[in-house]
Amino acid sequence: MHITPHFTLAEVEFSQTATRRGIDNTLPPDLMDNVKRQAELMERVRYLLNTPIHITSWYRCHELNAAIGGSGKSVHPLGLACDFVSSFGTPLEICKALKDKLEFDQLIDEGTWVHIGLSLEPLRHEILTARFPNGKVVYTKGLT
Repeated sequence: MHITPHFTLAEVEFSQTATRRGIDNTLPPDLMDNVKRQAELMERVRYLLNTPIHITSWYRCHELNAAIGGSGKSVHPLGLACDFVSSFGTPLEICKALKDKLEFDQLIDEGTWVHIGLSLEPLRHEILTARFPNGKVVYTKGLT
């Protein structure tokens, strides 16, 4: 089922971890409006980058979010965040291309992927860089 011209419900729900661990990551119907908002943002991302993007993580049920060590404050369980990569360039190059052209809550250079999300609250337009010294994530403001 297509949510927007370029994004499907299957992409929203897909998770290798969920598949491996037998976690049911089916999107609850009451979150579809959130997913549609995020899908519209992802369409704008795709348009601005002028290249297809590959979603690596979108909706995560609470069990899946916990299984991958996701933040308790993550909006992935609300369907309001996407992690993705693109042939456009590195995550840093992608973040630089998007940071002043979109409304978002968070845009994060995660090193090997980009995280972009919305919020149920007013959007903060927060831009962060994640690094992983000793295997633990550390966020700094801005793009470095």
